[in-house]
Amino acid sequence: MTLPVGTLLWCALFAAIAAAATWAARVYALRRRMLDEPGERRSHTVATPRGGGIAIVIAMLVAIIAVALRQPREIVLLVCAGFGLLLVAGIGWIDDHRPLSPWSRLAVHIVASGWLMAGFYLSGSSAEVSLLVFMLSLVLVNIWNFMDGIDGLASTQAILVASALSWLSWLVGAMAAVHLGLAFIAAVFGFLPFNFPKARIFLGDVGSGALGFMLALLAGWVLDGLRPAAWPLLLLPFGAFLLDAGLTLASRMLRGDRWWTPHVEHAYQRWARHGGGHVRVTVGYAVWTALGCAAMVWLSGGDGRGIAMLAALWVVFGCGLWRWLRGRYDRMENLGVGA
Repeated sequence: MTLPVGTLLWCALFAAIAAAATWAARVYALRRRMLDEPGERRSHTVATPRGGGIAIVIAMLVAIIAVALRQPREIVLLVCAGFGLLLVAGIGWIDDHRPLSPWSRLAVHIVASGWLMAGFYLSGSSAEVSLLVFMLSLVLVNIWNFMDGIDGLASTQAILVASALSWLSWLVGAMAAVHLGLAFIAAVFGFLPFNFPKARIFLGDVGSGALGFMLALLAGWVLDGLRPAAWPLLLLPFGAFLLDAGLTLASRMLRGDRWWTPHVEHAYQRWARHGGGHVRVTVGYAVWTALGCAAMVWLSGGDGRGIAMLAALWVVFGCGLWRWLRGRYDRMENLGVGA
């Protein structure tokens, strides 16, 4: 299928905005000495500037304005989403300059998620969908922050998940979501060469939180268009990040650790440290998520029977894979192998 010229130009515009803004953000970060230094709780070995995700935020704010002008009936939702994005990105940008407490960041994330929930509800979504969007936003903003620890991982996952959500948005007729989703994918692609295969700048909190917030927005449009029996489909593309973040967090809480502090205990971090580096892990997680996205798109054409069971099986499979990865590289770490 050939994409229309207008769609290609739309994508090229936001990729160019993000690429140019990422270059400028890197220059700014180097001048301000906004650097992530290597350490025991980090997965990189050289000092690297952070805050490059501001480029994606800029591109998305332009896209939100453009879509609002093209789809004025979505203006309430888009204004609320834009304001929420500003809150999430703003607190992240401040944190990239001077670290804040996790509780102050969480408070802002709650307010931003509330704005997104209000946007859906005021635009005619049900109370159930609106509440799900609130929870998704709060969870995804923080999960993308937790999982942004190696080159290209958070960015490639965002591209894959947004691609599946944009496809489903097209199927349910949410064209504003399709346009915004394509702009988002293009913007992350514009940033990606600076972050993968060898990072010259990191997303920073400004970028990782923004990625999670935008995915929650796209997922909300999908939820609004799908019948409730099909809602478990969303577990498939998000599975890799949800399970690694959730199971790691649960294990730290059960041990009585200070679970809100930085660490290198995620399965992806252990794998990167002991299993061959950032590129292999990022590609491996991409394969996992691509399979989930493909299953989501395939199952969306069915009649809804068995979706919950298949989603549950996918989660069980993911839990087993997480446990295998953690167990394998925990043993290697205890033996001092590959560090």
